[in-house]
Amino acid sequence: MQITAKWQGGRAFEAVGASGYKMAMDATSNYGGNGQAPTPTEMLLSALAGCIGIDVTMILKPHLEKITKLDIVVDGTRREEMPTAFTAAHLTFKVDGDIDAHKVWRAIKLGEEKYCAVSASLKADITHSLILNGENMPFE
Repeated sequence: MQITAKWQGGRAFEAVGASGYKMAMDATSNYGGNGQAPTPTEMLLSALAGCIGIDVTMILKPHLEKITKLDIVVDGTRREEMPTAFTAAHLTFKVDGDIDAHKVWRAIKLGEEKYCAVSASLKADITHSLILNGENMPFE
């Protein structure tokens, strides 16, 4: 896999991969950017959510018609010193629908431990929680 990131001036870059979709990135004003696009670290957490989300929906494919909402909130913790790498990421899955918590937990664990290339590429400690129909569901 290859992407090319082209400098757009200032601290902004536009990346494109084999899919042909363009992804803009910029730094915050703290780092000399204009904040006109997501930061690379925001994109990294977004990629984590998207990757495991795709895996979860693939695993839950037979049950998707019963799911009315699947949101993933990622809270990342970073080192204070440079490089300010992520040391931890907590993913909260907010799911509504007529589905058993055990099935959702199974999909989350399989997604992260077996299929998600992004989580496998991070050195961060990744944890999860599940809120099903507004109720915290302990891991089974």
